[in-house]
Amino acid sequence: MKPRIPWRKRLLVRLLFTSVLIALCSVAATAWLAVTTTTSALEEEQGQDLAADNRILAELSGYAADHPDWTGVQHTVRALAAKTGRRIALTTADRTLIADSASHDTPLPPRPAAAVDPLHTDTYTEFGAQLSGIDPRAVGPFRLTGPEREKLDSVAKREQECFDQVGARSTVQHTPSGRPHVVVDEATDAAPLYLKAKCGAAFGLPTAEASDALDFPTATETKALSALTDLARPCLRARDMDLGGSLSLTYDTTGRNPVSGGFLVTKKGVKQESDQTAKNCVTNARRTQLEPYVAPAAELFLGIGDQTAPRFDMSPANKARIVGAAGLVLAVTVAVTAVVAMRLVRPLRALTAAAQQPPELHVRAPVRTRDETGLLAEAFNDLTERRERLEEQRKAMVSDIAHELRSPLTNIRGWLEVTRDGLVDPDPALLGSLHEEALVLQRIIDDLQDLAAADAGTLRVHREPVRAADLIDQAAAAHRVAADAAGVTLLTDTDGTAWLDADPVRMRQAIGNLVSNAIRHTPADGSVTLSARHDGDDVVLTVTDTGPGISADDLTHVFERFWRAEKSRSRRTGGSGLGLPIVRHLLAAHDGAAEARSEPGKGAEFTLRLPAAPAPADVS
Repeated sequence: MKPRIPWRKRLLVRLLFTSVLIALCSVAATAWLAVTTTTSALEEEQGQDLAADNRILAELSGYAADHPDWTGVQHTVRALAAKTGRRIALTTADRTLIADSASHDTPLPPRPAAAVDPLHTDTYTEFGAQLSGIDPRAVGPFRLTGPEREKLDSVAKREQECFDQVGARSTVQHTPSGRPHVVVDEATDAAPLYLKAKCGAAFGLPTAEASDALDFPTATETKALSALTDLARPCLRARDMDLGGSLSLTYDTTGRNPVSGGFLVTKKGVKQESDQTAKNCVTNARRTQLEPYVAPAAELFLGIGDQTAPRFDMSPANKARIVGAAGLVLAVTVAVTAVVAMRLVRPLRALTAAAQQPPELHVRAPVRTRDETGLLAEAFNDLTERRERLEEQRKAMVSDIAHELRSPLTNIRGWLEVTRDGLVDPDPALLGSLHEEALVLQRIIDDLQDLAAADAGTLRVHREPVRAADLIDQAAAAHRVAADAAGVTLLTDTDGTAWLDADPVRMRQAIGNLVSNAIRHTPADGSVTLSARHDGDDVVLTVTDTGPGISADDLTHVFERFWRAEKSRSRRTGGSGLGLPIVRHLLAAHDGAAEARSEPGKGAEFTLRLPAAPAPADVS
C-alpha cells in the first residue's frame, strides 16, 4: 500500500502557499514603494512650493519698497504666476482686491499666506536678513541722484583699477540706493584697509576726494540723515537720551548695509544698556521717513494656479481601489499557480509510479513536457537504461571472472590429479607450469582487488616528486627481457626536465600494463617506444607500438573491463582484460587521464596525461 502524503507536505499545497506568500510580499512591497515614492514626491513638491512662495514674497516686497503704491503691480503678479505656476492675489487689509493672477470671479483662499509690508518684514532677500524689520530695498529719500551716482561710480572705477594694478582682484557692488562699494576678493580683513588707503593716493587725489568719498554721505544722503535725526530726537529725549550730534552712515566689511539697519546712533551720557532703546527709536523714525515712499501693507494669497491634477488624497475610494487591485493580483496568482502546479504534479506522479515498480521490470516514465519535469523524466529513463546496461555488465563480468579463473584452476587441478594417480612424475617442468598458472591466478586476483579499491574510492596513492624519465627507464628495464624474447625492440625517448607529483609504484604499474600489452600485440622485428615530454602545464607519457592497430569500433571499448579484441579469448595474444581499466583508474587517482589512438595497420598509441610538477629545490 502506498504511503499517504500529508497535506502540508504535498507539492501542490507547498506551491500554493509559496505563491500566496510571494503575492502578499509583492503587494506589500508595491504598496510600500508607492507610499514611499508618493511621500517623497509630496515632500519635494512642498519644498519647491515653499521656495516658490519665498521668491514671490521677496519680489513683491521689493516692488513695494521701490514704489509708493501698488499701481502697475498686476503685470508683476502675472509674470510671477507664470514662472511659479501658482495663483497670486494681493488685497488690502479689508480684503479689497489689488491684483490677481486668476479671473476675478475665482474665490480667494480662506487665509492669506503672508503680509507684504516692506517696513515690517523678516523676508530673506538677496540683500540679507534685516533685523530692523525694514526691507533694505526701501531707500526713499536716500536714493542718490544721477550726478552723484556717476561721480561715485567714477571714483569706484579708479579705485578698482588701482587694486588691479597691485594684483588685488576687486568688484564694484551697489547698494539699493545706488551707492557703489569696491570689495576686494581673496584678502584678509586688514588688507582691504591698507590697499584702500594706498589706492586713494595712487592717482594724486586727496583721500576725501578719492576712496573716502565712497564712505562719506552725499548731499542727498546728508539731507535725508538730517531729516531722520529730527524724527528720532523726540523719541530719544522722551527716554532721557540725546543724539549728541547727527546720525551717520555705517557699513559692514563687505561694503553693504549692515544688519543693524545701516545707521549708527552717537550718544553722550547714555548707558550701554540703552543702545537697543536708541536703535528702536531710530528704526521707528526710519519707518516714518520711508512711509511716503513705499506701498502700503497688503495681504498675499497663494493658490495652486491652473493645475487641474488633484493633490494626493488617500480617500476611501482610493483605498478601495488599492485593496481591489491587491485582491485581483492575489486571485490571479493563486489561479495560475494552481494550473502550473497541476501540470507539475502529473509527470511527477508518473515518475513516482515508475520508480516504485520492481527493478527487473525497468519501467520508463512517459515524457509529455519539455520543462524541468520533462527533463527529470528523461533523466529517469536514462538512469533506467544505465541500470539495464550495468546489469548486463555485471552479468558479463561474473561470466568473465569465472572464465578467467576457470582456465588456470582447471590446468592446476588436471596436473595435480594425474600426478596424484602416479601417471606423471612431479618433475621441475611440471612444477614450473603449475607455478606459472598460480601466478596467473594471483595477477587476476590482484587486478580485481585494485579495481574493487578504485570502485570503493579506497585506492591510495603515495605521491612524491618523481622524474618522468626515471619512470620510463624503469618500465623499459623491467620489460626488456620479455621484449627480447618476443623479438621486439624497446626504445625510449624522454625529456629529463619533466617532473611529476605521483606515486612511483602505481605509475610503474600503469606504464608496465601498457608496455606488456604493446609487446604482446607487436609482431617480431617490431618496436615499442616509450616517451615522456612536456605539453604546456602537463606531462605526457606515451607508449607506441608498430602492431596491427585497433579498429575504430574496438577503440571505444579498450578501457572496459574484461574486453579483448580477440573474441576467442586466446591466452597466446590476450591477457585478463583488466590491465587497461586499472590504468584508467590509476590515472584518475593522479588527476590525469588515459587516451588511446590507433589506425588499423599503423600500430597503436596510448597516452597518459598528468599535471606537471616543479622540480625539487635540491635538484640542479
